[in-house]
This record gives sequence, structure tokens and C-alpha cells, in this order.
Amino acid sequence: MKKILMFMSIGAMLCLTSCESKKEEEKEEQTKLLVTSPLKKDTTAINEYVSQIRSIQHIELRALERGYLKKIYVDEGQFVKKGQLMFQILPLQYQAEFQKTQAEANYAEIEYKNTKLLADSNIVSRNELALTKAKFDKAKAEMELAKVHLGFTEIKAPFDGIMDHFYVREGSLLAEGDLLTTLSDNSKMWVYFNVPESEYLNFKTKSNNSNVPVVKLKMANQDIFEYPGVVQTIEADFNNETGNIAFRATFPNPNKLLRHGETGNIQMVVPLKNAVIIPQKATFEILEKKYVFIVDKNNVVNSKEITIGAELPDLYIVKSGLTGNEKILLEGLKKVRDNDKIIYDYKDPKSVIANLRVYAE
Repeated sequence: MKKILMFMSIGAMLCLTSCESKKEEEKEEQTKLLVTSPLKKDTTAINEYVSQIRSIQHIELRALERGYLKKIYVDEGQFVKKGQLMFQILPLQYQAEFQKTQAEANYAEIEYKNTKLLADSNIVSRNELALTKAKFDKAKAEMELAKVHLGFTEIKAPFDGIMDHFYVREGSLLAEGDLLTTLSDNSKMWVYFNVPESEYLNFKTKSNNSNVPVVKLKMANQDIFEYPGVVQTIEADFNNETGNIAFRATFPNPNKLLRHGETGNIQMVVPLKNAVIIPQKATFEILEKKYVFIVDKNNVVNSKEITIGAELPDLYIVKSGLTGNEKILLEGLKKVRDNDKIIYDYKDPKSVIANLRVYAE
């Protein structure tokens, strides 16, 4: 009887040990995680900059003379041609002044011609002829000045462009310098954007004068403008408050889609040498800082803060925090804490990235 009980006890212990071992194996299998490494390779990133869109010519049209606005020949938003009559200020006063100076000039001309005949006959002196000639020249100058003032009552388009809204209406009493409207030449557009000092230095050291950088414009509706632009101008000084410097890109605008005052984002392709690339899903965020879990040689995980240099679809390009030789936790980030020991399967980073939605070219 004692032997039977002993065998039964041994059997129960073996069964218990076997069950515990099986449970432990199942537990290990359940907590097996996926690990990879950063990928180091040459690639490109797209930097985006908030931009302001401006016409290559955008001017204010103002009254050059005082008077009543007699006629408006154009409409708001209309495309006008260079030299086209747009506004006319009541010209009665200036017309009268021109006629007066014209008559005075004609009188001075007759007086000069008569004096010249007398001087040629030695009846009057040469000094008197010179005085008469000076009076004639003065009268002609005053007539030309009155003619200019009369011309100021007709306001014509200085270039081809699109009009803005009116600031005055027909019959308005205008003072000299009053704003009538604005005119924009939108055949080409200047797009201004601010670049940080570090990116400016990278841009200048990696570009040359023969290779004009091409950029794209993402419009407010998130569509990419169909025509690329080129960076042609960089301002002279940095803004000491922001640490930025202004770039200017020129875009063709044959369909007149872009207008003065619009906003958008400039997209500039930046080459990156030996970039450290990781999947976005291998990161987590704490208080707006990015972290990854590093797996050490003892299979222990610890969090490490990283700085993101650029963002690609599904990928981050790491600016600092990783050398590229580490092992990082790819999946199961919410299942572990610092100093946890894990069991994992390692997956080659090229294979990991190739299976993401977009591959880093």
C-alpha cells in the first residue's frame, strides 16, 4: 500500500512539473517579440517650409492730381493690358491751365521771332534777343509742365495685370495720392520661405551656381502646383529673432492659378548621406519626445530618446540618438518596460522596410 502511494505521489509530481514546464514554454512563446536594426543608407528627404506667394509686380495705383473721379473704364478683377485707360479725373482745370500756357508760349514765340528779325538788322542788341529767347523757352517749359499735369488726369495701366477691388467710386473727390486700386502681374510668382541657419549652411555647401535648386509648391488645398519653381535669390541677412533667412523661388503661372497673397508650403528635396532610417512604428512618444527601445547583448530593453531629422511615409530619419548599429524593438512596445528581459526574433532591416507601405528611395 505504501509503495502504491509513493508511486502515485511521484506520478503527480512529474505531471505537475510537466504542466508547469509546458505553461512556461507557452508563456515564453507568447512574449516573443520582434527586433530589428536601423538601416544606414544614402537617401533623400523632403523639407517643407511655410511660404508666402507674391506677384512679381504688385503696385498701388494712386491719384496724381486733385479732382473729381470722372470715369472708371475697367472693373474689379479684370485683366488689363499695358497702356489701357483705367481712370479719368475731371480735367477741366488742367485743360484750362494747358490752354493758358500754350497761348503764352505762342505769344513768346512770336515775340522771339520778331526780335530776331530786328537783331539780324542790327536794330536791337543781341542781349535783348537773348532775353526774348529765354522768355520763350520758359513759356515752352511751362506749357510742357501743364501738359504733364493734364496727362496725370488719365491713369493708364503701367503693365499687363489683374486689378484688385476699387477704393473709390465715380464722382469721388480725390486728393493727390489717394489710393484707387492695386494691380498685379501674375505671369510669374515669387514665393518666399524662411530657412533655418543649419539648413542654409547645408544648402550652400552642397549646391553650386550651375545647379539651380528646383522646388515644388504645395498649395493650401494640399495639391502640388503643376509647375516646379527654382530658387534664385537668398536675402542678405539672417533674422536674429528667429535664426532664419529668407529664400525666394520663382514659379511660372501661365494659367493664372496663383494669386498675390496666397499661402502654401515649399517642398525642397534634400540629399542625405549615410542616413539612419527606422520604421515609425518602432518609436513611441512621451511629452512630445520620441523614444525607441534598445535591446542590449543580454536581451534587456531600455528606452532611448532620439531626435528626428526628417519624416518619410512610414519612416523616420534619425538625426541623433542612434548610430545605426543598435538592435531596436519593432513590435510589442506596449508590452515591455525598461530593464525587462525579452525573448525575440530578429528581422533584417531591409526586409522590414521593404514590407512597409512606402520604401525609402
